[in-house]
Amino acid sequence: MSDGRLPVRRHWLRWAIGVIVTLLVLAIGWVTVRGIGAVNDLQQVATSSKGLKAAIGEGDLDRAASLSRSIAHHAQSAHSLTSDPIWNGFAAVPWLGPNFSAVRDVSEIADDVASDALLPVLDAAGALNLGTLGLSNGGIDLAPFAAIEPPLADASSTLDAAEDQALAIDADATLPPLADAVREMRSTVTQAATIVGSLHGAAALLPSMLGAEGPRYYVLAMQNNAELRSSGGIVGAIALVLAEGGRISLVQQASTADFPPLDAPLPVSESTIALFEDRPGRYLQNITSIPDFTEAGPTIAARWQQRFGTPVDGVIAVDAVMTRNLLAVTGPLPFGPFTADKDTVVDLLLSEIYAAIPDPLVQDEVFAQAASTLLGAALSSADPKDLVGALAESAAEDRIRIWSAHEDEQSLLASSTLGGALPEDDSETHVGVLLNDATGAKMDYYTDAEITTSIGLCDGQPTTQVRVTWTSDAPADAATSLPIYVTGGGTYGVSPGSVRTLISVYGPEGATPVHIDRDGEEQPVQTALLGTRTAVQHDVLLAPGESTTVTVEFQGTGAGERLTVVDHTPMIDGPDISRTELRCAS
Repeated sequence: MSDGRLPVRRHWLRWAIGVIVTLLVLAIGWVTVRGIGAVNDLQQVATSSKGLKAAIGEGDLDRAASLSRSIAHHAQSAHSLTSDPIWNGFAAVPWLGPNFSAVRDVSEIADDVASDALLPVLDAAGALNLGTLGLSNGGIDLAPFAAIEPPLADASSTLDAAEDQALAIDADATLPPLADAVREMRSTVTQAATIVGSLHGAAALLPSMLGAEGPRYYVLAMQNNAELRSSGGIVGAIALVLAEGGRISLVQQASTADFPPLDAPLPVSESTIALFEDRPGRYLQNITSIPDFTEAGPTIAARWQQRFGTPVDGVIAVDAVMTRNLLAVTGPLPFGPFTADKDTVVDLLLSEIYAAIPDPLVQDEVFAQAASTLLGAALSSADPKDLVGALAESAAEDRIRIWSAHEDEQSLLASSTLGGALPEDDSETHVGVLLNDATGAKMDYYTDAEITTSIGLCDGQPTTQVRVTWTSDAPADAATSLPIYVTGGGTYGVSPGSVRTLISVYGPEGATPVHIDRDGEEQPVQTALLGTRTAVQHDVLLAPGESTTVTVEFQGTGAGERLTVVDHTPMIDGPDISRTELRCAS
């Protein structure tokens, strides 16, 4: 007969379940309370960050310092609230875990950035007058840059590490509101890393490159995006500038007519020859077809030295679209018979000038006047903070490339976006699209590109698919309505109004193409190795209004990586870039 008591084993089981449930409830309450506190702290960080950006833009260092201390306090609090063992335990739970991990990582990133990057940089910023940035009467005081370089180096290192950590967060595995916050934070950290990295590079390089230790001569090459080349466009206006003691002056201007084709081409790499034969070694205009500016820069310098005998310390290549950013700072400027502002300058330089001035030599003169006028206005009348902002925006769009003949400077440049080197795959995997005009004219003013990437498995193998859609928006009557200089007039075998383009697609380092097609059909292609990357090149001819799509699938090392980014030739208007669901073509 039972006395109503549970067996001992069941008693202990019930007790154990009760304890587990109690601990679980307490743990949930613990992380809930701490999570609410962390979210509140992170919201304060976001609010103060917006104010900080405005304060820095206005040069208000006192307000910026106060906001930075607030950001550091709340970031440290959020990090503390989300780094205890109970929170880390929840981060290991399936499905819910990625959300806890994301909040913890965002808090840690904010804490590291605030304490190890933001505060040291602002402490050092007092050495640099944000109102003038050392710029006065066309000269730059170089001493403050040397003082601010060490803290900028530390801050840049911190932000690079924070960017890597931010990129490693799998936002797709988190709840939608948190995913949006992670992506916004990631974008902010990347932007900060780029800006501080550029400032560090400037602080390290400006004193020597602007002639603190003696005069420096640089070739300035302007690229015309209406006739595309890998790094932006065909070389149009070209000049020599002198930097000495922080002052910059224009020494000499030249026309591409001063550089006739060479009978014996300059040496270029095997990859360049595989894609473009020896034309970049023969024609100045084609040197920027070379995908890697660490090769293109010295080749431009060699052409200048060969022609004029002037020693060259470096090469600076900019594209015509950059003028839009500069005119937003300087205001309208006259050059030749024209006056342009930020809204009209690109159309004027890349299209309207050809109808207004048929003579190519006179066009070159106008381009030269535009370059000298812009240089003078930027150094003498532009607000320094706005000028730096315009240059930073242009650099972020890959519209500025710099090569130095001095090895210590070049090593820093080559590792930055300004160096124009082919990317290396580390925390991110890179794919790229290079566009080179083969029309022999200025028809790329009427072209558009869409680039989509897809990541997944094809035939059980990790796969990265790159799809490029290339479209001609030229008017139907382009053959007769556009100037011959724009259409080419059939000189290079392309019917007037049509556009011929070499479209090169390269994949991740070590990956190989397993499927290549154009509009679903296989066609002959050129291939080349760009370092450890395989590039596939189609020769595409489009009539007005036509469009075509090139698809390349890569497998092997680096393929199928979630963090894949697209590099591309800078166009007049950037291509539409998107990520789509993978549909295997192979």
